[in-house]
Amino acid sequence: QVQLVEGGGGLVQAGGSLRLSCAASGRTFVGFSMGWFRQVPGKEREFVAAIRWSSGITRYADSVKGRFTISRDNAKITVYLQMNSLKPEDTGVYSCAAAPSDFSSDSADDYNFWGQGTRVTVSS
Repeated sequence: QVQLVEGGGGLVQAGGSLRLSCAASGRTFVGFSMGWFRQVPGKEREFVAAIRWSSGITRYADSVKGRFTISRDNAKITVYLQMNSLKPEDTGVYSCAAAPSDFSSDSADDYNFWGQGTRVTVSS
């Protein structure tokens, strides 16, 4: 079974940084897209960033472009989300997801496997 385990969330002041990690297991992720989504109560799950495992090609939501960086470590089978210049509106539960296609999709419906999420709180 594919398993995704997130870590690295926490409380940070506006302008600060956090690095989230997603440890993946269960299969090779060549040909997959790996994505980060975030969600707050009462709102739809929001796309943040995605990466094509094989090529490393990335995609970002406009709201985080220039501040966040998604990457993957092939040896550790881990996906990262480096978050800089954090804003209070970045607050939410961040979940890692995997899609069995290499499109770096921004649609949650395309992702079949999800982690439990890690909470990020950005104070003003």
